[in-house]
Parts: sequence; structure tokens; C-alpha cells
Amino acid sequence: MLRALIALALLGLGLPAQAEGVDVGKPSSVRNLVPAGALENQAAQDYGQLKRQAAAKGALGPDDHPQVRRLRAIAARMIPFADRFNPRARQWTWEVNLIGSKQVNAFCMPGGKIAVYTGILDTLKLTDDEVAIVMGHEIAHALREHARARLAKSQITNLGANLLGELVGGGRYAGAFQVGGNLLSLKFSRDDESEADVVGLDLAARAGFDPRAGISLWQKMAAANSRAPLEFLSTHPAGDHRIKEIEKHLPEVMPLYAKAHREH
Repeated sequence: MLRALIALALLGLGLPAQAEGVDVGKPSSVRNLVPAGALENQAAQDYGQLKRQAAAKGALGPDDHPQVRRLRAIAARMIPFADRFNPRARQWTWEVNLIGSKQVNAFCMPGGKIAVYTGILDTLKLTDDEVAIVMGHEIAHALREHARARLAKSQITNLGANLLGELVGGGRYAGAFQVGGNLLSLKFSRDDESEADVVGLDLAARAGFDPRAGISLWQKMAAANSRAPLEFLSTHPAGDHRIKEIEKHLPEVMPLYAKAHREH
């Protein structure tokens, strides 16, 4: 009641009420050197090729597969909150698919193209809450346009100053970014990974999934990695530091989780 009264008072004074959830600021402005639409179209093509290859091997989960239905149900609860972090998400044609593979991996490409490998579900015996944390993390990469920024930064290094000037001036050489074939193997920085963790916690909590599952998820990751190196961990640094960062942000997202359960 007190918080509601304070919020009303702030509105009456013309001051913004404090937003709920995490605040990660604005995405990197350098990403604007890569046209969002072009990158999302390329991602859709790459994703389509991945599905065709998986289907040819009998590795694409059918629509009626229990795990496919499970993954899509979890995603359906999270996607309505995606536009808080990226208004373009309202226009995306979201897809969620299951790929039969021992890889302990998952990803979300630009434009909302999600794939989860059976290896991560089977190896880690993920609960729905833990699946939501994994999916939220990957969705966060797409929402915060980390791939777009990484490609832009890479090309700033590779392209000469003159060509960069032409890119900024009119975008006529956007094709020089050569995004094709790079999206599935793109590695994100430690800062990107930390940001995706935080945004993923927020998305999961708003959808009614327990953000504390982030702790159990990374504990499972660490235990599994001690037995055999996991591909997922090659690009997602884990350990005590990561768990501590998640714990640090729990006070920001636990109220969202509680609110989601009150409203349902």
C-alpha cells in the first residue's frame, strides 16, 4: 500500500516512479552499424537451414513431441515481456524448436529464433524453472542485440576508416558485414553474458518462473562440466562468480516472481 501511494505521489509531481525489475541501460550504440532487419533476415535463413538439416537427420523434434510442447509453453509465457527490453520483439516471428543432439546447448538468434538441444535437457535434467532461465538468457542475447553489436565491432576492426565512413554515411555497404554463417558460432563477451544472465532472470521472473533456479542451473552446469567438458560452458563462463552475480540481482527480480503468482 505504501509503495502504491508513493508511486501515485510521484506521478502527481510529474516524476517517474521507480521501475520494477532490472535496469541494464541502453544497448551498445555501435550495433546501429549493422541493419537490424538485414541481420534478422539472415538469421531466419540460417535457422531455416538448421531446421532442414536436422529434419533430414531425423533430429528435428515434431510439433507433438512432449519436450517440444513443453519448451513452447515456457517460451509463450516469457515472450509477452520481451518488448520491455526491445520494442522490435513485437514484430518478430518467434520460433521454438528442439534439436536431437548430445550437445549441451541452446540459442536464440536475432528475430526470436530459438533452438534447444536435447543434450542440455537430458544431461542436466532441467526443471521448468531451469529451462526458463536457460531460455531467458538466450532470448536476452537477441533482445539486447549482442550479435548485432559483436558483428559491428568485429567489422570496425577489419574495415578501413574510409569504408566505415561510407557505412555510417549511407549504409550502402552493409553487405560487407558478411553476417551469413557467423551467427551460429558467434561468441559473446563476458559483459554480454553477464547482461544476458540479468535480463534472463527478469524475463523468467515476470513469467512466473523462479529466478533462484539460476543458482541450481549453474551448479548443475559446474558439476556436469567436471565430468566432461560442456560446449555450453565454452561460451558461457560459469563458477562461483556467476552464481554470486545472480544472487546479487535476486532482490530485484524476486518481487516480479511473487507478483506473477499473485496475478495468477
